[in-house]
Amino acid sequence: MTTFKNRVYGAAIIKSINSNYNADFSGQPRKLPNGTIYATDKALKYSIRNYWKNALGENIFYFKSLSEEMSPRTLDETYKLHFGDFKGKDKSPELRLEVLSNILKRLDVRLFGGTYAGKTNISIHGTCQITHGLNKFVENVIYSEQIMSPFRNSNEASADSTMTTLGTQSRLQEGHYVHHFSVNPKNIEDDVARINGEGLTDGDISKLKDGLRKGATYYDSAAKAGTENELLLWVQLKSESTIVLPSFVSLIDINEEKEIDLSKVSSLLEEAYIKNEIEKIEIYYNKSNTKVLNKPAGAVFSEL
Repeated sequence: MTTFKNRVYGAAIIKSINSNYNADFSGQPRKLPNGTIYATDKALKYSIRNYWKNALGENIFYFKSLSEEMSPRTLDETYKLHFGDFKGKDKSPELRLEVLSNILKRLDVRLFGGTYAGKTNISIHGTCQITHGLNKFVENVIYSEQIMSPFRNSNEASADSTMTTLGTQSRLQEGHYVHHFSVNPKNIEDDVARINGEGLTDGDISKLKDGLRKGATYYDSAAKAGTENELLLWVQLKSESTIVLPSFVSLIDINEEKEIDLSKVSSLLEEAYIKNEIEKIEIYYNKSNTKVLNKPAGAVFSEL
């Protein structure tokens, strides 16, 4: 498999209609102090990992799994599930290299990195870094509705109670979350060299693009029905380029007509010192239900 050496900057936009893309622990869509709705990077990463695991059949390391007793596995138990028993001695350099070598075989670790704090302690700086996603739509309207369970609350003080349990679910009326991301293969170069392994590959990048284009749509639950991938912007630099691009979150606007305006991104990428460093620009979205304004010059369009 060919090694991937280019750095990439981009944005993934997630549309959420009457849905709850990323709830806080109270069940409400997450909100900044100024009232803007946002989602953590973990929400997008989870949808991508879920897509890799269940749609592509990838072995994903940092993903919840249950033991035969129906309890979540520990980190070390998850390691044994994937790779068998540890061979090195606890906390030894040999064990660190063993764990590093094995977990780097997993796609999610090569791309998103991870911290291993179990029989040994190591940290891997992932090649793909994703920011929190901000709702760039002009409104941040949250509504709640009561729902009823068919069962009586077993903790009800009166055993003769005939009332079933009531609950509440919350939704965002409409949101368009913009996540910025970057890809830098050099982030794992030193770790790969330590184990004489293989770095980021073209195949890894293809699967990353798939996850960024389809993961949110693929993960369909009661709370997330209505949450879908809307657009992927992929700006790939030349392999020898050293420029650093700013976050695209503040450069992407979504107006009242739900049109995605890339004029600020286009202006940035047209700067001479940046334009000459770009190898290709790709945009993925569905023309049938998404309108994109002021696309960057030379961008190649594909359907999601």
